[in-house]
Amino acid sequence: MISLGQRGDVVVITGASAGLGRAIANRFATNGARLAITARGRERLEQAKVELEALGAEVLVFSEDVADADAMERIAETVERELGPIDIWINNAMVSVFSPIKQMEPAEYRRVTEVTYLGYVYGTLAALRRMLPRNRGVIIHVGSALAHRSIPLQSAYCAAKHAVMGFHESLLSELIHDGSAVRTTIVQMPALNTPQFDWVKTRLPNSPQPLPPVFQPEIGADAVFFAAYHDVGRELLVGWPTVKVVEGNKIVAAYIDRKLARDGYKGQQGKQPVSADRQDNLWKPASGAWSAHGRFDDIARPKSLLLRLVLKLNLFGETIERVIRPRGRTIGDGAQR
Repeated sequence: MISLGQRGDVVVITGASAGLGRAIANRFATNGARLAITARGRERLEQAKVELEALGAEVLVFSEDVADADAMERIAETVERELGPIDIWINNAMVSVFSPIKQMEPAEYRRVTEVTYLGYVYGTLAALRRMLPRNRGVIIHVGSALAHRSIPLQSAYCAAKHAVMGFHESLLSELIHDGSAVRTTIVQMPALNTPQFDWVKTRLPNSPQPLPPVFQPEIGADAVFFAAYHDVGRELLVGWPTVKVVEGNKIVAAYIDRKLARDGYKGQQGKQPVSADRQDNLWKPASGAWSAHGRFDDIARPKSLLLRLVLKLNLFGETIERVIRPRGRTIGDGAQR
């Protein structure tokens, strides 16, 4: 672990009952955070709560849908009443559909947009209503390399992540204009070993899988934790694959179009046919005792050397800045509540 944040910070994490959200919650729990975790499925939330409390966190759980703006407001109000002022709000909840565009239904596009994009908007609005009057706090959007470069078979998800990026850039500019001390950033993820590939809605003949290389979700969780306590700028690219996709798309987008047309269909499918009784989580939670990891432990990379280098360089830059231009304390640096 590269850094430690402020113990006892109040942190809200959406989509935290499994997958990357669960890994992020675990990371903050090891630092003694007071956590509010949200998801639709109550049973898995309660399982996560037990795990997080064992790691030292105080935990509230909210069985709510991020597509409900009023629910996000209720969560924020309850958190502030029971845990204290929200220090960090992490937008992470998502759904997706693996399908060719020609087979997609309008309702599926609407649902993915409501969760994966508008869920971030609603969460951000609830956080801003509390953070702006105090002039402090951090809002983190969990993004993806697919916010810069879309791929076949995930058009709804890719479009939603592009929308999140556009929303984030507008928010960032407005905070700078207002001279606000509230900080926001987006953490762009590579392919991660999470359970989403076992519950995502799919029309593919074989079981969905992430385009390799694949990383363990703890890599993404470490990046989010670092971004919460260090000013990483407008976005943090996690791992070399993300950097390669983002920068490569600026230079050779047409080549990537053709490469994805050739390899993107097969690369996102495993060898096992999709089960006839497969359930998905588009409209309701998928049952099962899912945790942070998916079924790709055998190929998932446990660390990213590039990410560690980037974070260390960021720390070095902060040290130089403090020497040149001392500044007041902020979240994670002993801030007064």
